[in-house]
Amino acid sequence: MIIRDLLREAFNDLQQAGCDSARLDAELLLMHISGLSRTDLIIRALDEAPKEIEQPFRALVARRASREPLAYITGEKEFWSRLFRVTPDVLIPRPETEHLIEAVLERFPDQHDSYTFCDIGTGSGCIAVTLACEYPASQIVATDISIAALEVAKSNAERLDVADRITFRHGDMLQALDNHDGPFDAIISNPPYVAYHEMDGLEAELSHEPRGALTDERDGLKFLATILAGGSTRLKPDGHIIVETGSCGLPETPSPLLLKKEIFDLAGHLRGGIFQTK
Repeated sequence: MIIRDLLREAFNDLQQAGCDSARLDAELLLMHISGLSRTDLIIRALDEAPKEIEQPFRALVARRASREPLAYITGEKEFWSRLFRVTPDVLIPRPETEHLIEAVLERFPDQHDSYTFCDIGTGSGCIAVTLACEYPASQIVATDISIAALEVAKSNAERLDVADRITFRHGDMLQALDNHDGPFDAIISNPPYVAYHEMDGLEAELSHEPRGALTDERDGLKFLATILAGGSTRLKPDGHIIVETGSCGLPETPSPLLLKKEIFDLAGHLRGGIFQTK
């Protein structure tokens, strides 16, 4: 079978399965299994596909047709222009979370200063590792309740050569920190904020991601409120807490903090908040 027809077959299967980006997914899967570039796919469209990749490629397409996320199939996802390793133990990094990086860069414009940051619920480590890359003199503490997630985050820190400046802590939210951690210039977090009643309405791909990284099984505000309530004691004077949120909104601001700015995406949807100590 020629490459063009192999891609067309995959596209039809993925489209029938309800995948939104069926054509792109088919191309990315073929590139992943074959090592070909997108340019190769165009130039060699009429070439016979190597026999040894046809069945492995169809197996990957079948996984995607079952609505398994593409990132779990390929094992990687881009975030802030860097590739991160991902597994089903971690939430897949999303463009919305890049708003947190933008907020940190806005509040701390001197990228050569020796800041201390804390990433609560690090997952793949995309926030902690990105901040370590963007701030080469910084020290970062990253926590997660999942040991498996911490292993993924550590591997990403090592791959991007910043492991020597990130301390990983195992535990629940702020409780993972020990007495020697901090005080921090900023605490950053993308906590579980999907409300319980919203879970059944999510796209099929999200059923493959760790539920505990998505929802607090309540109104979506539980972990956000926990971080705001306890985080101020871990901050330097004029320190910041920067959190991601969704349709649940933001919890009431506790008295030691001021809500300095709400974060909105280009569509006008609330995506987070920037808080500062009084």
